[in-house]
Amino acid sequence: MRPEQQQVLVEWARAVGLTQMHGRKAIYERFRDLVEAQGHKAPTLPAIDKWIERGVIPWRWQVVLGDLRQQIDSGEQPVPIMPSPAMPSAQPAIASDQPAKRILPMTSSISQPAQSQYAQSQPVTGDAPIHTALLVLADGTVLKGRGLGAAGAAVGEVCFNTSMTGYQEIMTDPSYAGQIINFTFPHIGNTGANGEDIETITPAARGCVLAADVTQPSNWRAAQHFDAWLKSYNLPGIAGIDTRKLTRRIRDGGAPNGVLVHNPEGVFDIPALVAEAKAWPGLDGMDLAKDVSCRQTFNWDESTWSLGRGYGHQAAPSYRIVAIDYGAKRNILRCLAAAGCAVTVVPATATTADVLRHRPDGVFLSNGPGDPAATGEYAVPVIRELIDQGLPVFGICLGHQMLALALGGKTEKMARGHRGANHPVKDLSTGKVEITSQNHGFQVMPESLPTDVRVTHQSLFDGSVEGLELSGKPVFSVQYHPEASPGPEDSHYLFHRFVEKIAQHKVGA
Repeated sequence: MRPEQQQVLVEWARAVGLTQMHGRKAIYERFRDLVEAQGHKAPTLPAIDKWIERGVIPWRWQVVLGDLRQQIDSGEQPVPIMPSPAMPSAQPAIASDQPAKRILPMTSSISQPAQSQYAQSQPVTGDAPIHTALLVLADGTVLKGRGLGAAGAAVGEVCFNTSMTGYQEIMTDPSYAGQIINFTFPHIGNTGANGEDIETITPAARGCVLAADVTQPSNWRAAQHFDAWLKSYNLPGIAGIDTRKLTRRIRDGGAPNGVLVHNPEGVFDIPALVAEAKAWPGLDGMDLAKDVSCRQTFNWDESTWSLGRGYGHQAAPSYRIVAIDYGAKRNILRCLAAAGCAVTVVPATATTADVLRHRPDGVFLSNGPGDPAATGEYAVPVIRELIDQGLPVFGICLGHQMLALALGGKTEKMARGHRGANHPVKDLSTGKVEITSQNHGFQVMPESLPTDVRVTHQSLFDGSVEGLELSGKPVFSVQYHPEASPGPEDSHYLFHRFVEKIAQHKVGA
């Protein structure tokens, strides 16, 4: 039996609380009974045999199997009492000094808080632990799965991202510093990894949570397996989690603190992990921009990517801008270069004098992680002084939030944040709706903005502020990521708008 065929049979057996050793007939009969008990018509055994032969489970039945597995694991469906699978009698016994292998029983993959249940470390014994990773939340909830990436532990805020593509860009986006990313899309890692689709050299995310195991890469640009890529950056991951259920939990209760731990031996000290999750202070009030910002000034001329050429270079820029790096994504810098700018990147802690020393035609405020109010303690005074200089200013994401603070507004932490590539945003000036990519856990409070600051863009999901501009000055910002191209180019006009404001300012000066 080929590996992909074996995997289909294993998944089918796990969904009904059995093992592949029980045989196809027993697995099928149990599956049929469970499906028909829920009012569905089960596929025939010959149909399932064809799926096993092809090594592919149709999408509809992947969903059904996932629901059944969750019911078994959560105790909604009892694990069936089945006779132990017998080895074929035709096989002769093989003498060995090694202990006999045993089939491991199914255990819960999602456990609700029960401190007495975890009075001590829990080793999982046997030849192959069925749970080699845990995601432990601060309230004591334990989610069990299969480890991938690097062995080790990471603590952070657990958030979800709904994007169907771009997982490598997401994992390397500095704005995810301090966060464990729960991907709602099931097929993460299937296009592998490469050296081009990164937003920073060192990923700032703490780890990832997946629904399905990472498959072999299937893409002409793949240079590395996603699991190997995670290992190369010492990032742990966990697969086999009901990411839909976890997402609903975050949606309804807010983003929890959690610890993601991967141990190939399957040994975990759960009380200690719960205590670690509880002790983590959370992102509210945390300045993370200093952790992900560049340490010294550098110049940037790489422009956007195209098929057959790769990334280009801006050899004849028309304007000089300074980008203040609070955790800048590389593709933002590329879009600025493609719009005709020579870009000089300075650290988040740069002073007004540091910025003006480069004689910029405009200033860009980058995206980044953490609480804008915390970063704003040293950044906001600089932004105010730059605005007073009359320079054109453009901010994205965290830069948008800190611009609002500099103009007299306030920010607050959101219950669940915006993270995904399908967020509709309305341009209030034109009525145009853009499909945007977003990644933020804080928002500008519209009622806090002074009268000379106008809201220009609004989320059609929850009405939150997605853009603003200062009346009478070339100063504006957006909350979303125009460089990420989910529309695919709905929002690229913003970079050209920035350049137009620079050109108008130079003419007026």
